[in-house]
Amino acid sequence: MEEIQGPDPAILKELLKYKMPFGKYKDKLIADLPVSYLEWFQRQGFPAGKLGMLLSTMYEIQINGLGELLHRLRKMQ
Repeated sequence: MEEIQGPDPAILKELLKYKMPFGKYKDKLIADLPVSYLEWFQRQGFPAGKLGMLLSTMYEIQINGLGELLHRLRKMQ
């Protein structure tokens, strides 16, 4: 039987610390970006590297209604 893995806590913590380095939402935490901005990246293509991974992860969290994961993590910090 295949084991189901949950989200990587280290990545979730990164979403709460990493700031958008450019654009309209420069210096805003990735976790606080509006879903419309994440959808735009999804259509245009996420940037390469760590930023792209974090943006695509945040997009998946938002569209799957999993924002509560980050809300709980913020409370714990």
